[in-house]
Amino acid sequence: MPAEIRMARASDVDDLAAIEASAFQADRISRRSFRRLVGKDTAAILVSLQDRMLAGYCAVLFRADSPRARLYSIAAAPGVSGVGRLLLEAAEETAAGRGCKSLRLEVRQDNARAIALYEAAGYRRTGRVEGYYADGMTALRFEKLLSGGKVPSGAAPTHPDQPKVREA
Repeated sequence: MPAEIRMARASDVDDLAAIEASAFQADRISRRSFRRLVGKDTAAILVSLQDRMLAGYCAVLFRADSPRARLYSIAAAPGVSGVGRLLLEAAEETAAGRGCKSLRLEVRQDNARAIALYEAAGYRRTGRVEGYYADGMTALRFEKLLSGGKVPSGAAPTHPDQPKVREA
């Protein structure tokens, strides 16, 4: 059965928190934060369902009057593969549907799998931030224009305290 992508519901919060706990050692989104993000107009939490079970999620954040959306987090449930690309495409469609011109993210520089996913999807590296993650790991910044064209080479940096992208 193909994966279904839909907006997260309040009833998904426990499953979202379980995926988060299994996917990341640190820099986790708390259950309480998931609860706040679900249904918030400045966020879109998308879930992937396989056989009626939560297989993964992504979180996209929006700012009023900003042409950029931010991929805050993306993760798959243990033992699930192949949902990252589907969720990334859904995140892009959601951001474009809300009028955003680009989608930005940060990823751990040691996460080769996630970097390969983003590069294959057309994201361009726009910078790096030393010591970005709680364990001191460097983050690489990526951006993709959603309406075509190229990401400006001098793309404005985001603040180091802004959300971090995660890939299981």
